Amino acid sequence: MEITRDIIYAGVNDHSVDLFEGQYQVPNGMCYNSYVICDEKTAVMDTVDARFTHEWLDNLAEILKGKAPDYLIIQHMEPDHSANIHNFMKVYPNTTIVSNAKAFAMMKQFFPEMDLNGRTLEVANGDTLTLGTHVLTFVFAPMVHWPEVMVTYDAADKILFSADGFGKFGALDVEEDWDDEARRYYIGIVGKYGAQVQNLLKAAASLDIQIICPLHGPVLKENLGHYLEKYSIWSSYEAESDGVVIAYTSVYGNTKKAVELLASRLKEKNCPEVVLCDLARMDMSKAVEYAFRYGKLVLATTTYNADIFPFMKTFIDHLTERGYRKRTIGLIENGSWAPQAAKTMKAMFASSKDITWLKDKITIQSAISSENREQIEQMAAELCEEYIARSENTANKHDMKALFKIGYGLYVVTSNDGTRDNGLIVNTVTQLTDTPLRVAVNINKANYSHHVIRQTGVMNVNCLSVEAPFKVFETFGFQSGRQTDKFAGMEICRSDNGLTFLPKYINAFMSLKVEQYVDLDTHGMFICSVTEARVMSDRETMTYTYYQNNVKPRPQTEGKKGFVCKVCGYIYEGDTLPEDIICPLCKHGAADFEPI
Repeated sequence: MEITRDIIYAGVNDHSVDLFEGQYQVPNGMCYNSYVICDEKTAVMDTVDARFTHEWLDNLAEILKGKAPDYLIIQHMEPDHSANIHNFMKVYPNTTIVSNAKAFAMMKQFFPEMDLNGRTLEVANGDTLTLGTHVLTFVFAPMVHWPEVMVTYDAADKILFSADGFGKFGALDVEEDWDDEARRYYIGIVGKYGAQVQNLLKAAASLDIQIICPLHGPVLKENLGHYLEKYSIWSSYEAESDGVVIAYTSVYGNTKKAVELLASRLKEKNCPEVVLCDLARMDMSKAVEYAFRYGKLVLATTTYNADIFPFMKTFIDHLTERGYRKRTIGLIENGSWAPQAAKTMKAMFASSKDITWLKDKITIQSAISSENREQIEQMAAELCEEYIARSENTANKHDMKALFKIGYGLYVVTSNDGTRDNGLIVNTVTQLTDTPLRVAVNINKANYSHHVIRQTGVMNVNCLSVEAPFKVFETFGFQSGRQTDKFAGMEICRSDNGLTFLPKYINAFMSLKVEQYVDLDTHGMFICSVTEARVMSDRETMTYTYYQNNVKPRPQTEGKKGFVCKVCGYIYEGDTLPEDIICPLCKHGAADFEPI
């Protein structure tokens, strides 16, 4: 398979494997990818699993057509990619192996009988290797997901050889959805190392990438923004989809009846997706994938041997081992004489960050009681509060408690210029009076939203909650609505005035009609009446201090020399900051950089 004119696929499909890494079900097999770069000098990128030695060497021979390769580049020492290093060197003894110090140390462990003297080229982070037209840059990616991992960028064809990054389960000769199997692969294999993946994504952001060649899964050539966005969501532990996962175990069927009742109540209350996971029967990696994909989780199990049912214990262990966080969790326990499963389950999440617990647990004693039915109704209402508020039909559109969310916080003000929706971040929203109800919003005149709202006289104020990730601030604060559609690819929800409101990351929004305008020199003050107000959740409002301390990325400046962007944390390494520099992340200029 030709990737580009000079880069040829040399990997293999595996349909004999049933459990990848001895634990992940792979009904559609696996592929082990290897590539050949044909230039003035020839480089082979990685090897394949030991069971496919001859097929892989035959693939290489067909591509090389009698020519001996100059380099074997090893990005990752896991045996499904490195097992044939020694076999390769027996066939091509004059080849130079290119890798890093940690990989070479592992190589000696895996192949103690292989003589590497004079046959290696050790590279450091950022080093380059010129093959002719193709110049390869090596970027270290430690713990994505082994400590020796590096990725390789080819500047000629703008290809990122991404090691295990952007991989998925499944052989290449099977058609299946990328997202589902890539998500399950990522969470199972790489999920613990979100911070390291984020570092790699930041490094990749400075590269012009047109093609991604992973070690598992298909070569990615189109819609790369989709794959990068998925990795950004997964590695930052954000919920990818709205909905509730109910993971349960049931011995005699009573706990199952409770969760089925909860599922039906959730659907009645506009829950966008309800996923039931019978942990005794479902593939555990699939249940874990669901828990990471959706924003809310209910755990239901029995007290068992003064502990919890084994499948539930295993499930929670899988979640916490992979850094489960930023989720809402509810608990249902069942016990005939000494129920304590809820206490045990909650304790297992002691080290998990940013977990919001539902107000009350539900305790079933043997079978569902009338009181339990009421509690299940209340749990469904609490889980669906924001979904009810989003709906045109079920929302309370005159919930003036929304104004209690106003403080010295951060807000997204949305508007529409007649052709598309727009939004920006503001930090000055004030309730002026309650009779009549008036709210003031200050907006910088340089912002496009100021112009739009002056023309239209309407806006929505979205009160950001502490759940809002940095991506919200990148979208609405680091780019102009004059040139950018800030709602591209986003779920659109509209209030009665026709304007958008954010579907998540807010605890309330208000629709405002401008009654008066006050010119404040650099800013304009819009004094408005409230035409609609909805409370979305009871999460705390995002304050400027909270944003600075908990949301804004902390730049990793240790050991670096250069300049850091004060807005987003991007680091420019160099002795002199270019006067015309534009930050590639937030688009701010040199004035917003400071020396490290």
